[in-house]
Amino acid sequence: MADIRRPNPRSSGRGFYLSLKMRLIRPAEGRLFCHRCFKWVLWFSLSFYFFASFLFSHEPAAATISTAASVHHQSEASRALIDSENTRRGKLGSGAFEGLKIYIYDLPARFNIDWLKNERCGRHLFASEVAIHRALETSDDVRTFDPWEADFFFVPVYVSCNFSSVNGFPAIGHARSLMSAAVSLVSSEHPFWNRSGGADHVFVASHDFGSCFHTLEDRAVSDGVPEFLKNSVILQTFGVKYNHPCQDVEHVVIPPYVSPESVRSTLTATAMSDGRREIFAFFRGKMEVRPKNVSGRFYGKRVRTAILQKYGNDRKFYLRRHSFAGYQSEILRSTFCLCPLGWAPWSPRLVESVVLGCVPVIIADGIRLPFPSAVPWEEISVTVREKDVQKLRPILEKVAATNLTNIQRRLMDPSVRRALLYNVPMVEGDATWQVLRALTDRLSPSHRRVTT
Repeated sequence: MADIRRPNPRSSGRGFYLSLKMRLIRPAEGRLFCHRCFKWVLWFSLSFYFFASFLFSHEPAAATISTAASVHHQSEASRALIDSENTRRGKLGSGAFEGLKIYIYDLPARFNIDWLKNERCGRHLFASEVAIHRALETSDDVRTFDPWEADFFFVPVYVSCNFSSVNGFPAIGHARSLMSAAVSLVSSEHPFWNRSGGADHVFVASHDFGSCFHTLEDRAVSDGVPEFLKNSVILQTFGVKYNHPCQDVEHVVIPPYVSPESVRSTLTATAMSDGRREIFAFFRGKMEVRPKNVSGRFYGKRVRTAILQKYGNDRKFYLRRHSFAGYQSEILRSTFCLCPLGWAPWSPRLVESVVLGCVPVIIADGIRLPFPSAVPWEEISVTVREKDVQKLRPILEKVAATNLTNIQRRLMDPSVRRALLYNVPMVEGDATWQVLRALTDRLSPSHRRVTT
């Protein structure tokens, strides 16, 4: 039986103790002894359970905070190392695009590779169609060779590499027929186009008016988006904030192509300079003295002509009409870089200005700029309405006197520059990465991996 005794005062122990005396027990008392033992065991087990639960769920506050902070810092450091390694290798984090998979059609060479015989094809301002294709081909994280597991289907057609023998500019009169031939091919040889009506197929249209495939707005508007592309996703440089027939299709606004190699070369060549930006306002490009060209249309709505007429002799404005091999070095020496519209609102100067640290002055009413979630355009640029170009100097002088330092500080953010350049292989946060992020955002549970 169990006896509870008070301990000897002389002993070093304190409190009460429990002693169980084992005795010879008669059969009648055996059941009573077992019942009492069971109660004590049950009491001890429950007490131990609640005491242990208390210890594990009520650690001292300081210890909890310290442990959490330690885990956070360790996780943060590990993530930084992983991200750095991924950036160097062109690899992406395992969950960067929520398992997004893209299948690339292997089209005959006449749709893409044959055009690369002209070296300009892969490095001119419309070359995002080439760069995105190359980046996707080297992305093991996103590319799939099994079309049945694909979320999107990329159709690699290069329509901007047919350079005019007259003026050297890309001639895209063949674009619609080439795109149509590609759609006919994939829809006849594969089931996926017909399965979705082309809704999960992605094309690049990196020209003046995007998926309208024309360099002049009135013709582009008249022709509109080809009927066979109206269900698809178009990656296009053209974008405005108002209704326009050339964006009457699901689309992602992308930056024009600027060679990352040329940017690095410019930065390396000027690394030893003092870094001063001695040019206040800079522009080099087409500025017509007589605004009408052979087509009878006004180039850039006369905006560039107005700038030349107003500030051509102003010493604060460095305006040049002809091309120059050291053009990017001039951007690097400038504080403000003018980015007026041409035939279309967008311009490669937007990208060149940002990546070379010159504050872009956007003069293109209603323009919609690429990747606003990654590039805080309102914080790194100055917007001037087309009708206000006559006031350009006082506007820029006011910015220089009040907010220029803040703008330049934000402009120096490496992630902002990275988001506007296309790298091969793809780098986390770069332009192709932003495209994939935009495609991921467009996926809904019903859209993801459509099945027959």
